[in-house]
Amino acid sequence: MKRLINTLRAFRDDDQGSIAVETAIIVPVLFWAYLSMFAIFDSYRQHSINQKAAYTIGDIISRETTPLDSSYLNGTREILAYLTNNAKSDVAVRVTSVKYDANNDVYKRDWSRARGWQPALSNNQVADLRQVLPVMPHNERVMVVETFSRYEPPFDTGLQDREITNFVFTRPRYAPRVLWSND
Repeated sequence: MKRLINTLRAFRDDDQGSIAVETAIIVPVLFWAYLSMFAIFDSYRQHSINQKAAYTIGDIISRETTPLDSSYLNGTREILAYLTNNAKSDVAVRVTSVKYDANNDVYKRDWSRARGWQPALSNNQVADLRQVLPVMPHNERVMVVETFSRYEPPFDTGLQDREITNFVFTRPRYAPRVLWSND
C-alpha cells in the first residue's frame, strides 16, 4: 500500500512533460468546446429570431380589418421563411381565431388554417389550450399564431436536429375579430 501511495505522490509531483503531447491532448478538446459553444449560441439565436418572427406575424394579422384568405396565409409563411432565414419548406404557420364563452367556460375556435406540415386546430384541440390561453371576458377573441421551424445545428457536437415552435396570441386591434374569407 505504501508503494502505491509513493508512486502516486511521485506522479503528482513530477513536473516534467512534453508540450507537444500536452498540446495534442488539449487542442482537440478546446476545438470541440469552441464548436459546441458556437452551436449552442446559434441555437439560442435561432430560437430568438423565430420568436420575434412569430410576434411580428401575430401583430400583422391583429391589424387586419378585411377577411384573410389563402394567399394571405401563404404570404405569412413566406414572411416567416424570410425573417428566420429558412427555406419555405422548413417552416409552417398556423393561425387560429379563438373566442371565449364565459357562460360555458370554454374556448371555441372561430376558424383555424395552417400552411406547411402542421394541420389546422379542431375545436377539441382549442379547448385543450386552456392552460396557455389568456383569461378573457365573455365573447372576447384572440388570434393565436403558431410558428414551426426546423433547426439543424451548424456542427455535429451533440445537439440534435429539432423543431422550434412558438405560440403567440394577440387581440385584434382595429376590429372586434379577424375574419376568414371562405375561398
